[in-house]
Amino acid sequence: MGQVILATLPIFLLIFVGTLVYRRGFLGQGFWRETEKLIYFVLFPCLLLESVAKAQLGDLEILPMAGAILCAMAVMTALMLTLRPWLGVDGPAFTSMYQGVIRMNTYLAFAVAAGVGGQPAVEATAVSVAVFVPAANLLCVTLLVRYAGAGGQGSLRRTVIAVAKNPLILSILGGILLNVTGIGVPPVIGPMLSILGDAALGLGLISVGAGLDFVHARASGRTVLLTTVLKLLIMPALGYGFCILFDVHGVACFAVVLLNGMPTAGAAYILARQMGGDAPLVASIITVETALSMATLPVVLALAV
Repeated sequence: MGQVILATLPIFLLIFVGTLVYRRGFLGQGFWRETEKLIYFVLFPCLLLESVAKAQLGDLEILPMAGAILCAMAVMTALMLTLRPWLGVDGPAFTSMYQGVIRMNTYLAFAVAAGVGGQPAVEATAVSVAVFVPAANLLCVTLLVRYAGAGGQGSLRRTVIAVAKNPLILSILGGILLNVTGIGVPPVIGPMLSILGDAALGLGLISVGAGLDFVHARASGRTVLLTTVLKLLIMPALGYGFCILFDVHGVACFAVVLLNGMPTAGAAYILARQMGGDAPLVASIITVETALSMATLPVVLALAV
């Protein structure tokens, strides 16, 4: 566990730097919006494309990994729907809790993977993200349509199209194509992708820190606490349990547990705002989960390292 703590501490310090820079007003609001766009559409896809193109896919238990990820999500979805009548929240708040439990922060996941497990962990995480991201998006939008009255079937159809055009998914598919065809990463393009990928991790973590909302988090109550426990403790436990069931070991198991133990993504706030969820509640969930994951991640990852 000590190794995991030492590997993750610089990551959370960088998040703190982002929070400090944002609160000091050193950079204007426009900077953060444009930086997030650069990370999402350029830097992060470069990291994913290179990682998957270079991955030793034959060494990964891809189908069992996918099974563990999807089964953990399915069990948690069933649990949330079962608990809904007793949660004491309205439909929009329930969808925000659900996003807080199901989604994960991709930037933070890759930074932790690189710090703890090196390149093999990054490659396994990239492959897992290809399963996790579309499934999480479709599930979250489906529940928003059902419980927040978010525009009916048109919203679901638009989201399916948006997921298919997602730059992260497209970059992963491109990396898989380069990998399985044996083309690999071209000599000149490869180093460029590597440099841009390194920039994605640093800027991504700073942006995570800038996006934390401590004002709403201070007013959070048992709803946020329950969501955080389900996300940071129960979800990785489910992922680990299904890894054992499906005989997933090593770096593949690490990637599954890592993704399930991540705090939720900042994109959950945007989706809640656009589709009728409780956006302030999502902001509180993101902040509390990100802060508490400093303590929970070393514990849950110690199971899989």
